[in-house]
Amino acid sequence: MSGQKSKSTVPKSTVSVTTSRTSTSNATQPRRRMVQNYLVIWVDGNIDENSEDCRNTLEQLRTVVTEVSICTTPAQCIQFLNEIIDEKAFVISSGALGQSLVNDIHRMSKVDAIYIFCGNKARHEPWAKEWSKIRGVFTSIKPICESLKKVAHECDHDSIPMSFVPKQIVAEGTAGPDQKNLDQIPPSYMYSVIFKDIILEIDDDDEKSMNTLVKFCEKQNISETQINKFKLEYHDRSPVYWYTKPMFLYAMLNRGLRSLDMEAMCKLGFFIRSLHLQLEQLHQEQSASFKKSFTVYRGQGLSKEDFQNLNDSKGGLLSFNNFLSTSTDRKLATIFAPDTLERNPDIVGVMFIMTIDPSKISSSITPFAMIEKHSALPREQEILFTMHSVFRIVEITQTSSD
Repeated sequence: MSGQKSKSTVPKSTVSVTTSRTSTSNATQPRRRMVQNYLVIWVDGNIDENSEDCRNTLEQLRTVVTEVSICTTPAQCIQFLNEIIDEKAFVISSGALGQSLVNDIHRMSKVDAIYIFCGNKARHEPWAKEWSKIRGVFTSIKPICESLKKVAHECDHDSIPMSFVPKQIVAEGTAGPDQKNLDQIPPSYMYSVIFKDIILEIDDDDEKSMNTLVKFCEKQNISETQINKFKLEYHDRSPVYWYTKPMFLYAMLNRGLRSLDMEAMCKLGFFIRSLHLQLEQLHQEQSASFKKSFTVYRGQGLSKEDFQNLNDSKGGLLSFNNFLSTSTDRKLATIFAPDTLERNPDIVGVMFIMTIDPSKISSSITPFAMIEKHSALPREQEILFTMHSVFRIVEITQTSSD
């Protein structure tokens, strides 16, 4: 998007070395397809899956996070964590196992949050306060689920798939494409472009496609309540509403595009097309509001690897390979880019500052629109961009943590 410029500001940070430990435990469980970028690992030596209390706990957890795995020993948990490739883990540990387990897993970058689930809160709170990733000590599952909703939303927000194209590749590409240039372009960048082009060209039956998606979801351990709600009410709501509603659809789309899960992406193709077309329509209706250049903001956390890629790509391009939520209110966007170092040293807080020149943007290729009146979670001054919006990285500025 030649008319867009991006600048990021980041808080000062310290380097944290990420380590992991191996385990000889053989108590691994078969992994199903992941439909979210995160999972829950519940660690407790007294778990009895046949008990009603345990089943109720699992049911409540799965209304928030579809993938919940059980471990009865710290060794099983560590082995499971070592087998995770790119998902984030939310670990719920019993008080009896917690102190030892936390000492072993706290420095793993894939561990995003830890909860201590016990019967004696006063006993475990003193040592739990010493670990930044511990979100609290709880004696019931309900407040854990409430916290997980917030943490999962933060994880989804921060895990939007991105591609970085360094300045050198962009400069060489202007001289004419050759095989060397093509080989250096990130595959995720090329795949997302091709996929988007194909999806927008397809003209299929949305009702049939929606039913196909429902059948796919029924095999993925997704909440039956959420699936039924989506099936019964899909045509009563707009695509923007469903995209912004806290349920499986947003997380599944984010995960599919991030992991390039072609089956999931194709099942969601009709929805991607519908959302793009709604943004195109809204953009036309709001065209009078987009006559002059303006600035939008997006705060989020980046992994240290992605932050390094961002730095290495200064002068190059940054592509957001999913729909991109921004705000014209900088203070509002700052909420999503807190100083994360105290809580999670593996994450760097970033504020993207994007200058938009509407005269240089094709409204059919890269539509964007104000969605407050259509969103399931209305936020003032929210502007949503279509999938695969591309920005030039002009400047990267480091700021103080305050």
